[in-house]
Amino acid sequence: MKKYIAEFIGTFILVLFGTGVAALTGGNIIVTPIAFGLAIVASAYAIGNISGCHVNPAVSLAMLINKKLSVKDFFGYVIAQILGAFAGSGVLYAIFKATKIGTEALGANGYASLSATEITLWGAILVEIILTCVFILTILNVTSDESKGNIAGIVIGLTLMFVHILGIPFTGTSVNPARSLAPAVLTGGDALKQVWVFIVAPLVGAIIAVAIFKFLNNTKKLKK
Repeated sequence: MKKYIAEFIGTFILVLFGTGVAALTGGNIIVTPIAFGLAIVASAYAIGNISGCHVNPAVSLAMLINKKLSVKDFFGYVIAQILGAFAGSGVLYAIFKATKIGTEALGANGYASLSATEITLWGAILVEIILTCVFILTILNVTSDESKGNIAGIVIGLTLMFVHILGIPFTGTSVNPARSLAPAVLTGGDALKQVWVFIVAPLVGAIIAVAIFKFLNNTKKLKK
């Protein structure tokens, strides 16, 4: 149970600070990536030793496929992550409602009219698959090397910043179904209609990342 509580807390932190800064700054291409990256670093060192700090269903799926997470824990993690995301978005909703900002912007992802570049549906899917693949491939590699345990949180945080810099103008950058679902549900409208993209594409990206990871590591073993 402690692992699930940890995932709830970590995802709460990520969504509260990440999407909060995104909403406050209009998705600023510099400040928003920093907020998401630092949120992951903070969460990693706060709960990493308890749950591994997945805070992302796509990461948990990758760990499940890679046999680093049981089926039971996978479902427990995902439920905790979704609840944590809704808690984070709920707190933002309450805070924004008490200001002149209003509750229309909660950091939801989107394409077409909801995208700064008006990227198409298929463009958004491609972007999210690639960004998630890069992000999770990094996670798989850095967490597979015990000698990098002390810096894993920093590396993962920097990588999340890295993918956000490219992704923000296109989709707002999801790479995390839980992070996308909560703001979309509370925002409603087109954000909710489009949220399936930001659930499916990151999961596909995670599967591809695991396939690449296994291929590269099997190649290393053969060379040895």
